[in-house]
Amino acid sequence: MKHYNSILKKTLCILLVFGVCLSLTGCYIHSTITQPTQNSAVTPAETQDTAYKEKLDEIVSILDQYYVDGYSTDELGDYLAEAAIASTGDKWSYYISAEDYAAYQEGNANAYVGIGVTIQMTNEDDPGFSIVSVSHNSPAEAAGLQIGDMIVAVEGENAVQMGMTEAQHRVRGEEGTDITITILRDGEEFDVTITRQTIEIEVVVYELLENNVGYIKINNFDTHSSRDAIAAIEALMQQGADSLIFDLRFNPGGMKHELVALLDYLLPEGPLFRSVDYKGKEDVDYSDASYLDMPMAVLINDDSYSAAEFFAAALQEYEAGVIVGTQTCGKANYQQTFRLSDGSAIAISTGHYQTPHGVTLADVGVTPDVIVEVDDETYLNLYYEKIAHEDDEQLQAAIDALGK
Repeated sequence: MKHYNSILKKTLCILLVFGVCLSLTGCYIHSTITQPTQNSAVTPAETQDTAYKEKLDEIVSILDQYYVDGYSTDELGDYLAEAAIASTGDKWSYYISAEDYAAYQEGNANAYVGIGVTIQMTNEDDPGFSIVSVSHNSPAEAAGLQIGDMIVAVEGENAVQMGMTEAQHRVRGEEGTDITITILRDGEEFDVTITRQTIEIEVVVYELLENNVGYIKINNFDTHSSRDAIAAIEALMQQGADSLIFDLRFNPGGMKHELVALLDYLLPEGPLFRSVDYKGKEDVDYSDASYLDMPMAVLINDDSYSAAEFFAAALQEYEAGVIVGTQTCGKANYQQTFRLSDGSAIAISTGHYQTPHGVTLADVGVTPDVIVEVDDETYLNLYYEKIAHEDDEQLQAAIDALGK
């Protein structure tokens, strides 16, 4: 999981995008969804130690006979799956329940069916969840929802009492169906009925700053991130940009092919990315001779993970960009997702990634060329994009590093 400090962990972990369930690690490079087959490398069950099975049977038998309030095994499978993954000791592997699997796929696709708002519990005694962003061209925007509105009920039921997870499931649904939510605004409550639709998440945001600096914020490296990032670069160059800053702060990572596609566009001929799987087989992705000859900088922080780290590392090793910010987390495992027979899934680490020069980032991360620390309050405000560019010390340091 992410290594937030205490103040951020309490605040950021309650963030929810209605209709989206992000990867449970929040930070990953993963491959295509797969299923185990009879030819897989999994050791046959009959050759494995069965002591844990006998222990489980013994525990269930005791619960059945003696537990005072009655006992059901209905949810035992989910708990056992989570425990099995936890027993590996790998913080990057995780379990996805059948109930959450569809949302997991939507999150990886950078699209979801919902209404298009991001909410948070601002204060523990609030009567609802505050809307902190409204997606452009979303059903929520069309219905007139605003930042600062508070969702106090979903289909007539108290939102806080049902909790964030249940509220998420209630608001999710099939495209074209309606959901009624109760909004609190300026002390008055009113109902809004909104038709759910598929919303493509805005994964890349860009603008031309002063002195012809192109600013590109990449929120993750999931579906269509490379397409949108390249389109942003080309749009900025048409506007006159002669240098670029890639903002990868709080970027949780994503898919290898998306990362490689963007690096191939930026970097000259040579290795881009190395991986070694559980069998010891090495695979190397290469760039062609075409590249972008332009001064570049990359912003990173403690919550830049996986693909975001390797993006920064590649530009650093090629001396194609200056890296600014704080040390990244150091995630170098990649995961494959295996769908289970009951509709749930496990995402387990099946290999390690390395930089173009063959360096592992495991538990080390990327060290910026220019280190700019910020306090907890500033860190949180950066996450919620509440700091203007001119007050963003890390961004300003990146601009200075470009010689602007």
